[in-house]
Amino acid sequence: MDAPPPEDRVASPYTGWTRAHWEGVADALLAGVRPYASPEGALIALPGQPSASGGRSDGLEGFARTFLLAAFRVAGADGHDPHGVLRRYADGLAAGTRTPGRDDAESWPRPSECGQAWVEAASVALGLRLTRPWLWDLLDRDVQERAADWLSEVLGTPPVNNNWWLFPLTVGGFLADAGHHVEASSAAVDRGLAKIETWYTGGGWYTDGPERSFDHYNGWALHLYPVLHARLSGDAALLEKYGERLGRHIEDHARLFGADGAPLHQGRSLTYRFAATSALWAGALTGRTPLATGTTRRIASGSLRYFLDRGAADGGLLSRGWHGPYPPIVQDYSGPASPYWASKAFVGLLLPADHPEWTAVERPAPAETGDAVTALAAPCWLVQSTAADGVVRVHNHGSDGQIVRPGRDDPLYARLAYSTHTGPTEPDAVPDNHFGPVGEDGMPAPRGRITPLGSGPGWAASAPREPGGGVRTASMTLARGAVEVRVHRVEGAPPGTRVRASGWAADGERMISALHAVHGFDGPARPVRTGSTAYARRTTVPVLEGDAGQGLFVCCAYLTGTGAPPPLPRVRVEDGGSVRVTWPDGEVRRAILRVDSAEVRGGG
Repeated sequence: MDAPPPEDRVASPYTGWTRAHWEGVADALLAGVRPYASPEGALIALPGQPSASGGRSDGLEGFARTFLLAAFRVAGADGHDPHGVLRRYADGLAAGTRTPGRDDAESWPRPSECGQAWVEAASVALGLRLTRPWLWDLLDRDVQERAADWLSEVLGTPPVNNNWWLFPLTVGGFLADAGHHVEASSAAVDRGLAKIETWYTGGGWYTDGPERSFDHYNGWALHLYPVLHARLSGDAALLEKYGERLGRHIEDHARLFGADGAPLHQGRSLTYRFAATSALWAGALTGRTPLATGTTRRIASGSLRYFLDRGAADGGLLSRGWHGPYPPIVQDYSGPASPYWASKAFVGLLLPADHPEWTAVERPAPAETGDAVTALAAPCWLVQSTAADGVVRVHNHGSDGQIVRPGRDDPLYARLAYSTHTGPTEPDAVPDNHFGPVGEDGMPAPRGRITPLGSGPGWAASAPREPGGGVRTASMTLARGAVEVRVHRVEGAPPGTRVRASGWAADGERMISALHAVHGFDGPARPVRTGSTAYARRTTVPVLEGDAGQGLFVCCAYLTGTGAPPPLPRVRVEDGGSVRVTWPDGEVRRAILRVDSAEVRGGG
């Protein structure tokens, strides 16, 4: 591969990177996987522990996800293919879709027999749709028919009731355009769009399935696939509908990147890393972005650099992890090639080289323009960012994902807060950013499914959907600057029940955190060592404890990268149980939290 181009600090004062850097990274990632391709190219079997789907499925995954990267690279260059990658993928497509024989080492698992093949079929179909003049249209008719028949196996009802409904949509969009299985393909498109309609919660947000799962799948799946389908099919009505939703989502999503380029560390499949920027690029591609020109490139290039500069592709291959390998964030469906869903970030290459988003001077990300606290009503998140350290924190009162196992929450969904600069502790460690009664095993009760209690300027609140052992709790966060006031309510606890509150898991050097007791707790916080997170080998979590009979618990918390503790507000509990907060600038808020309702009033 060619040497990387020099940085351009005139056009890109924040990141130094230009379109040429993106092309160079794409070429390097494609070159890195080439030695692991099978003789005919159908399987790209990267080294590492196989996924639950097995090695053959993992080899298909390696083909499909890197093919998508190649498609963005070549389609964005209007068919120019300097390294001849499409020819290799065309050969692999022909070999992979052969009818399996006794000695055939190249054929792909059938979608009708392997669930993971549904996911990969969508990447194959989207890649074929993007590169149709330079790949599909040049294939022999029998190869086209074999490939179409293989893809068509995903056109039925998917086995997973979440974003997987968009894989048949993506496959159907391509097959209908190409004139194969047209009736079934059109039906799959209609079913996919109808299904995600039931999950749209307004404000540009979807849940990933029927539960309250808000995470990066909003951007890299639930928005990306419908918008690309609408654009590629030339359906102006669809593009208007889904483009408008995408634009509203981007208003919020752009706030979820730290000044260093890190996306929010929350939700599953985090090993897809910089794929989190794909929705931003899709907004620019379709003209539906609300961001000032140059902001998308600043955030996206910053995110790409963030991971590559921290070893995400050491040795030329993307690892399963965050910076480098980090097993605690890897799901059982993740194979060695799973991280290459990060290829979706390269949708920006579909913008022509002279597009203003590539040529304009970079503009700052929202996290760099000033301190902000923004309530997002649909997911019931409170987004808190500080310009001095570029840290973004999200106080989670609306997304609960899934339960890992009885008695243990999923750390990537159930915490009260997440950030761009810290990761949650591991499932069997003392949980960070948590509140609950302490069980007989010495661990706090899981948060479980939650019900939002509301949000507004500077606050958000929630409660567990089902009481644990008859104990009812609720939690509220108020935020300003780098400081949070956390309020918790407990009812129905047996005498002698203890409760525990914890703060951010920080290394104490790069990031510092603290909890300061205000009401209900026994005394000052004690530090508890919790081991590694995705950001640090050793972290400490501040912990407060108290007797549940107190009923109301209040503390101040902070996470900062400035090296100095921020000034704390004056907080007191008034008669009747309301909490009066006087922020350092004199602004006053009065919070009222019950186990089934919450409100915040100003002044008084």
